[in-house]
Amino acid sequence: MSDREQAISLINQMPDHKLKYIVQVLTSIKNLLIDEVPPDSWDLAMIAEAERENDGTSISFEELLEKEGLAYADIRNQT
Repeated sequence: MSDREQAISLINQMPDHKLKYIVQVLTSIKNLLIDEVPPDSWDLAMIAEAERENDGTSISFEELLEKEGLAYADIRNQT
């Protein structure tokens, strides 16, 4: 049984008063479907730059603050 057939079978088993929820979910999912756009030259350049800069390592937030010479107090509630 295909996914479509299974979905239709499940819908057919639902009582009418619950179908409005299924319709809302399906409408939401349908509205989220966006055509994928292939990357343009700018996108490809940004991807290449990120790949060059990312050596696979990471540091904690605390290590980043220390590296930048900052403390939590420096970044808290700056208004």
